[in-house]
Order: sequence, then C-alpha cells, then structure tokens
Amino acid sequence: MKSKGMTLTLIVQAESANYGESVGNVASLKKMSRGQGDQYTYISRQAIRYNIVEQLGEDLAPVKAEGSGDKKVVQFSDEATIDKYPEIDFFGYLKTEKGSGGKKRSAKVRLSNAISLESYKGDLDFLTNKGQADKIGENMNIAQAEIHHSYYRYTITADLDQIGEDVVYGISLDNQERARRVKRLLDTISFLYRDIRGRREDLKPLFAIGGVYNIKNPVFQNVVSIKHNCIDVSEIQGVLYESIKEDTYCGVVNKSFANTIELKEQLNALSMPEFFAVLKQKVDLYYEGN
Repeated sequence: MKSKGMTLTLIVQAESANYGESVGNVASLKKMSRGQGDQYTYISRQAIRYNIVEQLGEDLAPVKAEGSGDKKVVQFSDEATIDKYPEIDFFGYLKTEKGSGGKKRSAKVRLSNAISLESYKGDLDFLTNKGQADKIGENMNIAQAEIHHSYYRYTITADLDQIGEDVVYGISLDNQERARRVKRLLDTISFLYRDIRGRREDLKPLFAIGGVYNIKNPVFQNVVSIKHNCIDVSEIQGVLYESIKEDTYCGVVNKSFANTIELKEQLNALSMPEFFAVLKQKVDLYYEGN
C-alpha cells in the first residue's frame, strides 16, 4: 500500500472551552504565554480526543484498573483490539504486563492543541447560587471563572496506510472498513461539539484547509492565522509547494470572515459540506486503489 497522510488545519470559534486548576475561588482557563507575555487560552488535544471518541458513534474500548491502592493504573483491556474498537485504531494504546515491555500502539491519528488566535485579556464571570440559596434563606456562595471567546486553531493528521493495521495482534482490516472509519472521523470533526459547565460549545470548523498527500507533515499547522477578521492568505500560499498544491482543498463558512471572496478566488475555497465531501472522495479513492 502506498504511504499516504491526511492532514487538516481547522479554525473554530468557542467560549471558555477548557478549564485547568482552580486558584482559590477562581476557575482558571488553560493558558500559555507568547511573545511579550501575551496569554492565549487553549483546548488541550486530550480534550479534543475525548470529544471525538465520545461522538464517533462507535463502541468504546473497554478498560481495566491494574495495580493496587494509590498505584492503580487505568489502561485498555487485553481484549480491546483495533478490529473491534476504532478508538484505539485511531489513538493507540499501551497495555502493561509484568515481566515484559507490554503491548503498545502509537497513535495513527494525531491532534494538536486548539490554541486561541486572540489573546486573553483577563475577563472574569461572577458566579453565585443566589437562586438556590434564596429558597432556604441562606447566604449565597460566590465564585468567579475566567472567560474568553475566541477563534481557535488546531490540526489533525492521520496515517492512512497504518489505520486498520496492527502488527502486535496481527490484525489487518479490509480497505472498505478502513475507508468507512476515516470518513466517520471526518463526519465527527465536521459537527464536533464540547459540553462544559452547562454549555454546549459548537466546534464545527468555520475554515479548513488540507488534503490527502504523499507526505505526512501537518503542513498548515503554523500558517493559518487571522488578522482583522481575515484569514491571512499570503501566509498559507507561502507553504503551497507545487508537490501539494494540486491535492490541497479549502473550505469556509460563507460570511464568517471578512475576506470570504478572497478565499474563494485565491484558495478556491468550497463550502464546508463540499470540502468534507471532497476529502471523503479522496479517502475512498486511496483505499480503492490499494
């Protein structure tokens, strides 16, 4: 089978989608600093993975707790194999065994963190339980939570030739099932959401670029940015080498960005349903030809 990789870089819009540790009575968002100390919130790749697995519509791989007391480790059960569970086909597994190196499979679908494209300015939400406290005449509790509404960018990369193949267990799925799984992954990404603190945040992409290539590099991971509500087209064009240009596709939700017309003229941007339909066709063609 020819070695092929699929990579997509996507922009979504969300609000306060991943919290970390609380500091006192303040719930703190996951953040990182750049440049002169500007802070950017992010949704961890683990959180995105959780939501993808949750929404795939496939059976969840069984797990078990190994060890005793505080040293228990939760890991996949030995009967969890890739032919039954796309979760570990995509994202791998590690199964420890006494007296051996255990069994492991590296992730064949890899995710980056979804990092905000607009800096965090320290906004806080003031929270109380006044409605409940008033019912019994008690004093209300007060808390605060950091809030940030922003565009976020993340990248997903898949090794198409390794999906459905597991040398540890000697499993090799047929190409029809492999194609079905990858297309199901694309469907999940196209309507992804995240439940957090009583809210359902819509993580479906407003902009996406990528394709199926002879290379497995996350080509567009660091070159999709937004300035004045416009996708920076020149930055993207700077990495459109001739070897990938013909296989690159772009999708945009109409009127989401101020330069939608430029995206259509310079990058031949399709509607988002058309973009995902083309990618699924490319996945079918790849597996049919091998």
